[in-house]
Amino acid sequence: MSSRTTKKPARKTPWRDNIEAFTVAIIIAVMLKYFIVEAYKIPTPSMQPTLMGDEATGLFDRILVDKFSFHYRDPERYEVVVFRYPLDRSKNFIKRIVGMPGEDFRVFNGDLWTRKDATEPWRVLRRPRGVQGETWKELATIEDPRTGWFASASGWSSGARALAARGDGRAQFKVRGASNVVDEYNHGYNAKIGPLQRSPGGLSRHNVADLRVVGSVTALAGCKSVAVEFGEGPRSYVLELPGPAADANAAPRIRVRYGTPDVASAANLATEALGAAWRLSAGKTVEFAAQNLDDQLSLEVDGEVVCELEIAGASDNAAQEWSNSTNLVATGEGADFAELRVWRDIYYTSEAKTTELTIPAGHYFMLGDNTQNSSDGREWTFERLSWAGEGSNGELVRGNKRMTENPVQAMVGDTMTTFFRDEWGELWNFPSASATKAMPEAAPLVARELICGRAVFVFWPISPTYDAYRLRWIH
Repeated sequence: MSSRTTKKPARKTPWRDNIEAFTVAIIIAVMLKYFIVEAYKIPTPSMQPTLMGDEATGLFDRILVDKFSFHYRDPERYEVVVFRYPLDRSKNFIKRIVGMPGEDFRVFNGDLWTRKDATEPWRVLRRPRGVQGETWKELATIEDPRTGWFASASGWSSGARALAARGDGRAQFKVRGASNVVDEYNHGYNAKIGPLQRSPGGLSRHNVADLRVVGSVTALAGCKSVAVEFGEGPRSYVLELPGPAADANAAPRIRVRYGTPDVASAANLATEALGAAWRLSAGKTVEFAAQNLDDQLSLEVDGEVVCELEIAGASDNAAQEWSNSTNLVATGEGADFAELRVWRDIYYTSEAKTTELTIPAGHYFMLGDNTQNSSDGREWTFERLSWAGEGSNGELVRGNKRMTENPVQAMVGDTMTTFFRDEWGELWNFPSASATKAMPEAAPLVARELICGRAVFVFWPISPTYDAYRLRWIH
């Protein structure tokens, strides 16, 4: 009779268990960071108020970046992406993609434009509604008795966010007493953060006609109509809802009056649009919104678009001194308006080096949402230097050209020395007398391989001090 000896498996020691667990955790963390998702801190204000990086308040958004999606698809227009900075690849930047491979692109008259090639006319880019919601900048976040709705009709009473309209009349929205809306630097922030924002200085002001008005309206039985009226230079746009006293077959309506000198540019476009038959009901409160954005007028009721009309581009007015205005108009017995709020669009500034370009395959053009204070493709420029010795030996070396930051000169002993960080992030120093400077080189584009991932979610901070609760999806 034989017997077999069965070996027992070796028992793992606590040290071995811990080492294995620690090793697996490191592997998973590395894989998550480099291939799946990574957290970033926003250090600068270039994407404000979409993403906060604000020293005045100490609000620095922490975001989650999806690094997996771009392994199987290319980035899309308007996505907010993290990428290695082309002028210093040791740094990560975050911006919004606006220009796509294979198109002509330009920043003009506050808007973004595209065309396939020089044989086509320029057309304005229109953002999806999710992106629109991200980029609107609310007005009147600073308490000021000169800001709000001001009625010009007897029987009307008005305030910052409410109107009681009795009889025919109108009220005009004014910011600090002015009917023109301009691109003030502190627009888009809440009442506690806005006053702390300081513009970089030297900024010109631009009239902004892309506006949005929202609120609620409760019509009286004898109300014939309520409307939002936008003025843009010689033009006027009326976005109208019929009241209970209107004809039974009345419908939401948009009307456009073009004025000289831009009649010709509007010749092939309709000047009126009608929605389906519908009227306000007496005593019933509805939410409404009216907007002029990217050469399209839209009228909404309870979150649904009830009427839209494409209009001619207003580029004809760019060189003129023109005014814009926003009015609420009512006819008949009247109506009550409440929770009125006004937003303006980003006015993309074009006082920069690169505002029109052709984008080659495999490259993208990026802009910051804080267009007045963003280091982005409009300004990126290589400084090009050569010097005798290590790192150059007479060959041109490129690096980020930033005034007072790169290159920098300082005395080292008895020698004036240049310190220069190249496009790979390496810092060189050499005698200034040995350096030769070439013409700077515009570098407005980001190559596909430099894009690391898309920003998807803000998970911090929460600041009751500034009424800032930043948990939100990024569009």
